[in-house]
Amino acid sequence: MKKAVFAVSVLSMAVNTALFAEDLGSIVVESTKLTDVSGEEVKSADLADALSKLLPSVSIVRRSGIANDIILRGQKKDNINILIDNTKVYGACPNRMDPPTSHILTNTIDSIEVTEGPYDVENFGTLSGSVAITTKKPSKDLKGEVSVNMGSFGYQKAAATVSGGNDKARFLLAVSKETSEQYEDGDGNTFAEQIENLNPSTMPAMNPRYKPEYEDMDAYTKSAVLAKVFVDVTDDQEMRLSYTANRSDDVLYPSSKMDALYDDSNIFNLEYSIKNLSKYSKSIDTQYYSSDVEHPMSTFYRISSGTDSVNEKTSFLTTDMQGLKIKNSFDFSSTSEMTVGIDTSTRNWDGTYEGDGTQTGITGLKSISDVDTENTALFVEVENKYTDLSVKAGVRYDDTTITPLASSGLQSNDYSGLSANVFMSYNLNKNTRYFAGVGKASRVPDARELYFKGAMINTTTMMPMNPLIGTPDLEETTNTEIDFGVENRYDNFNIKTKVFYSWLDDYIYFNADKAVASGLVRNAFENIDATIYGLEISGSYFASDEVYVDFGLAYQRGQKDEALTGQTDKNLAEISPLKANVALHYDYSNKNTASIELVAVDAWDEFDADNGEQAISGYGVVNMKVKHDITNDVELAAGIDNVFDKTFATTNTYKDLTLLADGSGDVMLINEPGRYLYVNATYKF
Repeated sequence: MKKAVFAVSVLSMAVNTALFAEDLGSIVVESTKLTDVSGEEVKSADLADALSKLLPSVSIVRRSGIANDIILRGQKKDNINILIDNTKVYGACPNRMDPPTSHILTNTIDSIEVTEGPYDVENFGTLSGSVAITTKKPSKDLKGEVSVNMGSFGYQKAAATVSGGNDKARFLLAVSKETSEQYEDGDGNTFAEQIENLNPSTMPAMNPRYKPEYEDMDAYTKSAVLAKVFVDVTDDQEMRLSYTANRSDDVLYPSSKMDALYDDSNIFNLEYSIKNLSKYSKSIDTQYYSSDVEHPMSTFYRISSGTDSVNEKTSFLTTDMQGLKIKNSFDFSSTSEMTVGIDTSTRNWDGTYEGDGTQTGITGLKSISDVDTENTALFVEVENKYTDLSVKAGVRYDDTTITPLASSGLQSNDYSGLSANVFMSYNLNKNTRYFAGVGKASRVPDARELYFKGAMINTTTMMPMNPLIGTPDLEETTNTEIDFGVENRYDNFNIKTKVFYSWLDDYIYFNADKAVASGLVRNAFENIDATIYGLEISGSYFASDEVYVDFGLAYQRGQKDEALTGQTDKNLAEISPLKANVALHYDYSNKNTASIELVAVDAWDEFDADNGEQAISGYGVVNMKVKHDITNDVELAAGIDNVFDKTFATTNTYKDLTLLADGSGDVMLINEPGRYLYVNATYKF
């Protein structure tokens, strides 16, 4: 009942404001928009790495040389919503080897908008933030580019994009292929050698080190293609069609027990827009999308699989997603706009174990039992603008059913949630702007958290075991958050300060003690209550038209309301320490730029030791780059990351992920790349 009162109150406030507004403009919930992420900012297809360098509020979860995950304000996985051209894409791997950010061609990205907080009612599951990726649009004029990139550790990439058309139809085609050897950390250790740093004398019998014949194999190979067609059906109607294919092969994940044999994904998106249909329909937009991912991970390259991989263990997973959204926008009054819509989606997630030799007994055991997550939602947004005050508010009602395969014997779950938010921005004067928001949103548990099962052979009885790691009766997580900030702009200086406080009810959390309990039913996930709060500062200083400084800082703290049963640690896992980004830029000779950047992170001294996290030293890394137009058509970008070849780690060892450990219990911290040199050459026509 309280949820309903909260949502209705917020919506009423928005409608009343709209009725008395005097002037309507474009209103955007406070966010950070990045527009230079397809050129020299992204050296490879690893979008997570680029975001962590560009934004202090984003941290990377390092798993490999590619396909890494992100943490935004202490949140990751389903707690943040990642959209590619408004399509939902999920990874198939329960161990997060293929997060949504790994299924996009970085050379086709037009912009990325990062919104912190529960301020999105159009999309399913935006609990604590969103990352909206927009790819490039086709052009009428025939144009394109070809680029070749090379870097340390044998990195090579070739990419090409071509676009053209006429007043009626336009197309875009982009392709890319890249590969890399295993990177070396600042001490010169490859992936295989980082594993060797775990105590070999206490390594478990199922040795997870790489076999000698695979110790020097490449870290990954990735190919991708994007095709788009935009058609103006009439002056007021447009159809947009796109298809993205990603093919990644032999991706090594050194801190895990398995590697990906391949990771294939397909994303199909169809949009149809009709404008000026009637007085009550300024724009009606319909979108259908479909995505699928196939991801087998295996011990094939590890000593644990035996000679000639006779004892190989494979976890074969697939997921697919279909969604339909219809929304109608109209002028609610002469000074306000309202959008109403329906959003539906169905996700299937399925996983099966396969084994050879001593692992034959696990063949056919399920990891995720063909689970369907079906969601239907209604949403309303109202926005308006006074002369100096802008307001945007929304409400969303979700109905979700999660159903595993009937023969699994696992329970189905039904969830309903009412989300609402209001966000306001006030211009005090030409130099100062205040903004504030309050919102409430929820997300349902995923199939891994509810139903995931492990697979192993009992070494005493040699019988297969299929323990239930998930917890089938989890509640949905709700985030109630307040945000406040101020932005000051002057002739040569601007600064933005934001603070937030987030109350997480029934937050889904991994209990490491339950994961090692005796018996087959382990139910390692549970609902807890927790809080996260933090501060973010960002801005720029312009010493002259040619020389300027960008800076940013982010700090978060997270606490459980109570320690888990049998534990004492109240620190919340995955709360990154204080982080600062500072970059000095020099624009010379028209469009050419040289930059030097410092990324500094404090030590992890507040962490959840009871659930596998450990102390990590702080670090400071210097990066340098230059972009130079050799001619009007040829551009060269070159740089050095980690100039001083530091050895450091950014990713902690929360046991929510299955990571390598030696027999003494030491869990592997994967180090970041050492000194990395790169050069990108682009020809545009």
